[in-house]
Amino acid sequence: MSGAQPYRREGATGKTLRFRFDGRDYEGLEGDTLASALLANGVRAVASSIKLGRPRGVYAAGSEEPNALVQIEEPFPEPMLQATTVELYDGLVATGLPGQGRLADRPDPARYDAVHAHCDVLVVGAGPAGIAAAGVAARAGARVILADERPEPGGSLLGTTETLDGRPGREWAAGEAAALAALPEVRVLRRTTVLGHYDDNYVIAVERRTNHLGAQAPVGMARERVWRVRAKRVVLATGGHERFVAFAGNDLPGVMLAGAARTYANRHRVLPGRRAVVFTTNDSAYAAALDLDGAGVEIAAIADVRRAPGEAWAGRCAARGIEVLTGHVVTAAKGEGEVSSVEVALRSETQGAGGGVREIPADLLLVSGGWSPVVHLFSQAGGTLRYDEELGAFTPGETRQAVEVAGFARGVRTLRACLEDGAEAGRRALAAAGFPVPSDSAVPSEISVPAAEEEPAAAPAEHLWLVEARGKDADYRTHFVDLQRDVTVGEVLRAVGAGLTSVEHVKRYTTAGTAHDQGKTSGLLTSGIVAHALGVDVAELGTTTFRAPYTPVSFAALAGRDRGPLHDPVRVTAMHEWHVARGALFENVGQWKRPWYYPRPGEDMETAVLRECAAVRENVGAMDASTLGKIDVIGPDTAVLLDRLYTNMVSTLKVGSIRYGVMCRPDGMVFDDGTVIRLADDHYLVTTTTGNAAAVLDWMEEWLQTEWPDLRVHCTSVTEQWATVALAGPRSREVLARLAPGLAVGNDSFPFMTWRDAEVAGIPARVCRISFSGELAYEINVSSWFGLALWEAVMASGEVTPYGTETMHVLRAEKGFPIVGQDTDGTVTPQDLGMEWIVSKKKADFVGKRSFARADTSRADRKHLVGLLPEDPAVLLPEGAHLVETSELPEPPVPTLGFVTSSYRSAALGRTFALALVSGGRERVGERLYAPVGADLVPVTVTSHVLYDPEGARRDG
Repeated sequence: MSGAQPYRREGATGKTLRFRFDGRDYEGLEGDTLASALLANGVRAVASSIKLGRPRGVYAAGSEEPNALVQIEEPFPEPMLQATTVELYDGLVATGLPGQGRLADRPDPARYDAVHAHCDVLVVGAGPAGIAAAGVAARAGARVILADERPEPGGSLLGTTETLDGRPGREWAAGEAAALAALPEVRVLRRTTVLGHYDDNYVIAVERRTNHLGAQAPVGMARERVWRVRAKRVVLATGGHERFVAFAGNDLPGVMLAGAARTYANRHRVLPGRRAVVFTTNDSAYAAALDLDGAGVEIAAIADVRRAPGEAWAGRCAARGIEVLTGHVVTAAKGEGEVSSVEVALRSETQGAGGGVREIPADLLLVSGGWSPVVHLFSQAGGTLRYDEELGAFTPGETRQAVEVAGFARGVRTLRACLEDGAEAGRRALAAAGFPVPSDSAVPSEISVPAAEEEPAAAPAEHLWLVEARGKDADYRTHFVDLQRDVTVGEVLRAVGAGLTSVEHVKRYTTAGTAHDQGKTSGLLTSGIVAHALGVDVAELGTTTFRAPYTPVSFAALAGRDRGPLHDPVRVTAMHEWHVARGALFENVGQWKRPWYYPRPGEDMETAVLRECAAVRENVGAMDASTLGKIDVIGPDTAVLLDRLYTNMVSTLKVGSIRYGVMCRPDGMVFDDGTVIRLADDHYLVTTTTGNAAAVLDWMEEWLQTEWPDLRVHCTSVTEQWATVALAGPRSREVLARLAPGLAVGNDSFPFMTWRDAEVAGIPARVCRISFSGELAYEINVSSWFGLALWEAVMASGEVTPYGTETMHVLRAEKGFPIVGQDTDGTVTPQDLGMEWIVSKKKADFVGKRSFARADTSRADRKHLVGLLPEDPAVLLPEGAHLVETSELPEPPVPTLGFVTSSYRSAALGRTFALALVSGGRERVGERLYAPVGADLVPVTVTSHVLYDPEGARRDG
């Protein structure tokens, strides 16, 4: 085809599509991939290599492509896509990549979703074997899913001219797939790549639903869908990947796998070049050469490493006038930026130069170093691999899972044999899934194996990994093993020379097999070259580990609809709209939106917080404390459970009383803190920090379900069932007395750390005398339905100041109350916090107790929680600032004594202050330390961590 697509074969049909690549406009046809459309337009160099910047062209025709990485720019940027798997659509805009892409700078507008599916038989791969297996299983009544990564079924048939029952193989596959899809219990998933095979036949696949439609994609349709499939039986009919050989210049644009060139010529009616040399170790490249010759590509020569290729194939080539050079190798592909000639030479027994070098002009070099079964999913499923000497590749061995392997995926070579093997795999899967399997004589005609063409007898393949270097490339600088990672034979030999004898170690030393293609074409080649260098057999050396995902998958697909508010739901309290209406600013605490502070007109954060702090210390304030975690714990053994989880005694707590408690991990480090309220002999309400509520509930359940299943206890989250108002300040008792006239609020009637049931503002409430500010304070708990009504009643007096979390932080820090996660970092014990009193010496055991006997937890230089007073009372230390002992910094590394955990301005103290974790801090009280802040060293004095009302005189009003 001349004109716009000079390399398109005559007779190509389909709608013309326009696209742009690297800033130039081109045309392609419907059904093209981006790779085939570029080849049709004569574009040879598609990308460049990641390390060396060498030009790279299309090498393969599917997901094994190592070179042609592109970035889709429109309609939405998506990097690191293989041009061989990008379906062409009208208006596509793409650019070639130098081995790495660019992330989008705007949110992805597309939708993604996920579904769960169950089936009796999952067939992976819709090639001849897969279609045969699915047909047998489906027509016997089984629930079948047939998944294939290509847009249409057929597998290897799509790239050949083979016929079945007298029809082109592509037509046969389309007809069979349509018939299967019409069955009620069958689902045929096109454009669906199975990425991972896990225990119990749990399989993950991604279906690309609208990627091929571009801007024409329906608005409400998910772009990609994750399938989570549970299958009774899995049939892996995944086919094989062709390998290349390591020789000089084997990365030049114009070097291509022979099977890929055959696919472009037959499926897309595109000529990948005008004049080609074929380099092969096996018979498959002869079929490719003949097809390309028939399509109009001049085959200059076939260099076959074998002395005796298949007679039938050689005869067919001779009849076409194609020269076959037996016992020859390609020593180099040459050209400036792309192939312009190919050097071939007679191969000696040592793979060196056995004769003179012949240079053949050509713009295309087709390579076939053999074929490797696609065993990735089988290996992921826990299957072992064994080396097939005849095939020169690893094939499936044994597996613990309910898996069948069919067709070339298990080394079956001919089309007829693959069809028969697929049908037999379908029968085995049926039987294993519990379905009756008809005898051969009872097999209906519609699931009989179609008649395939007789194939010529195959001559044994010869397994060649490396063509020995000569001349300028004696150090193997251009003998590439992994094209995407720019790994050369020289680097592999250097790894072996460094003493690495495991292919897994060589992989990590060189990065071979770690790119987007996960070594589909380079993995076995790497093993072969390492084996060659070590003088061992490839079977003995083995191959690298196959890990999920089989092909790259976008984070958007994995997230699905689980993103934004659906990923991390925004939780608000019953009083949230009141806070919004009063101009509160919010901070995120866990999933909750908590009022941070309430600025008045003209106030900045500092001014607003100082005003709120003064109101609580001098008058009365109220805070929405509804977000604190609340766990209802009930059952005959509840006291036993809580005694084991908290460091202090809980079982001795009387009904109607409250106790502060700390939980530790088994290593003795503080995990969470909160209060325990005893409601009845067998009933407690546990409160937690806002951010740790779910973790504490999970912690309780873990111990109950795994360590102490004999305990009769039930734990239930009730955080959202309660709305809580914290009323704090010297005048809080007056406000509460007016709101709850039936409640005796005096110290003797309502002492600290007790609770009472009462009506507050006419609402049934549980009132607790708890203080996190050091002031006289109450926490009023009502049903969340009445939370807003309670809050409005509290505020109706006009004398209560609402305050937010920032003020709460200042008030608690002045009193030295730590916040878990801010003043702790997972390495802090209760003793480090100055809370030795909360660690019971009466209890026989609790989680973390044994760790307190370790020498490490009693070291004198452990970091203790202390207070810091900057010498300049106006200087606010940044949280996280390190602390050093000297007024001048020594040369790095600089030893640090600790760091600032909390830092605030205090209205009550009239200055700034901080809390810090300092090595041996309690012994350093009164010392001067220094905090590096920018270019300055700020002097600070170490004090007790309790800076305000150390006697606790304000607690009772």
